[in-house]
Amino acid sequence: MALHDNIRKLREQKQWSQEYMAEQLGLSKNGYAKIERGESRPSLDRLEQITAVFGISMTDLFNDERQSITLISENSQHSSNYYNSDQALARENEKLQLILNHKDEIIAQKNEQISTLQSLVKALQNNQ
Repeated sequence: MALHDNIRKLREQKQWSQEYMAEQLGLSKNGYAKIERGESRPSLDRLEQITAVFGISMTDLFNDERQSITLISENSQHSSNYYNSDQALARENEKLQLILNHKDEIIAQKNEQISTLQSLVKALQNNQ
C-alpha cells in the first residue's frame, strides 16, 4: 500500500474529515487532499506532523513490509530511511558499509598523494 493510501486509511479509521486533518496540519483542504491522492509528496517535517496528529510512530505510517522509503527534508541536507523489514535494513547496512570502505580507500590514496606532493615541494625548496 502506498504512503498516501496509508494516510487516507488512518484518517478514515479515526473517522476524521479531510478538513479536520488539514486544520491540524495548518494546510488548506486542497493541500491535504493532494497528499492523500499522492499528488504531493510530504516533507519529513510534514510526515512528523501527520504521525503526531495520528498519535503513531513514523514506522507505523509505513506498514507495508515491501516498502523502503527515503524521505528528504525541506532543506535537502539530510535524509532519513525507514525500513519495515530486517532484510531491507541488512541490505542497506551492507551497502553503506561498502560505501564507507570505498571512502576510506579514497582517503588513503589522497593522503599518499599529499605526502608525495609535500616531498616534491620540499625537494624543490631545497634546490633553490
